[in-house]
Amino acid sequence: MKKVILFTLLILIMGVVGWVVDLLWTAGQFKTIEPHFAGRCNPVMGVIGAEDITLHPRTGVAFISACDRRAVIEGRPGRGGIYAYDLNANTPGLVNLTPDASEDFQPHGISLFVGEDGNDTLFIINHEAGKHQIEIYDLKNEKLVHRKTISDPMLVSPNDLVAVGPNSFYVTNDHRFVSGFKRIIEDYMRLSLSNVLYYDGSHFKETASGYAYANGINVSADGNILYLSATSKRTLYIFDRDPTTGKLSRREKIKLGTGLDNIEMDKEGGLWIGAHPQLLSFVKHTKDPSALSPSQILHLTPRLDGSYDIKEAYLNAGDEISGSSVAAVLNDRMLIGSVFEPKFLDCQK
Repeated sequence: MKKVILFTLLILIMGVVGWVVDLLWTAGQFKTIEPHFAGRCNPVMGVIGAEDITLHPRTGVAFISACDRRAVIEGRPGRGGIYAYDLNANTPGLVNLTPDASEDFQPHGISLFVGEDGNDTLFIINHEAGKHQIEIYDLKNEKLVHRKTISDPMLVSPNDLVAVGPNSFYVTNDHRFVSGFKRIIEDYMRLSLSNVLYYDGSHFKETASGYAYANGINVSADGNILYLSATSKRTLYIFDRDPTTGKLSRREKIKLGTGLDNIEMDKEGGLWIGAHPQLLSFVKHTKDPSALSPSQILHLTPRLDGSYDIKEAYLNAGDEISGSSVAAVLNDRMLIGSVFEPKFLDCQK
């Protein structure tokens, strides 16, 4: 009987050790970080937690979603805002486009819809006061004019969104469980429970499900292809999209071996993805600002045969910027944002 108990304990211990090693390996903790970037970057101070950045392809103005997430974690107001940063200016400066927002404004993922009629719309995920809402702003005379707030029980844990019309968008729920032990299990067991919702202008419906930490999302210029990053699986999913119905049909997946975050598109149809190469270092960074989290930017360029050329455009150990979440690119300029840092980077490629 003792032998059976000892054997059972040995099996359990081996199972736990195996799970820990697999977790560390999958999280990238064994990776060697060799910083590189074929350019130079300057820090831009004045915003905390520039988690998402998107660029207007014609004007060169960047829209920056910022929120003090450590303050939120500690139960204090997020004091977030949406900022403009004009890349065409000789000395670009930050302009607060939401000066009248409440002190607990908590913008997260954003998406700019550029209308063919010249009317542009900015969509913003807002977690203000513990609620999950989508704010829709019209861009008029370089100012944001609030048009509509959308809320729904299906918005469980919204992270990022992509606009596909002046009133329609896709949004990711990065978790099924929002708190407690179930969320911990969902994270550390890398359970595929999150989803993607489509809002057609009137109603939400689920269009994709079964993903481990559905995070960044974007579409091709013609709106026929949708890209989704799954952080925990370190995988990019590619879908064919029906512009009429919003239906998604999964085409392929690309394992990129890193914790993918937000996705931005350039004018040539390339994808720029902010990533966390060591996910557990990022988890530690969320709790301790002095704990560095490596930053990584991937660039995927479509080939004529439908495949993608994949390059690591930027890698840093976290001393230049920690916890990179997004890279927005226009010509030879690249803006890198992060989840917690009191700055973002303005880089010249």
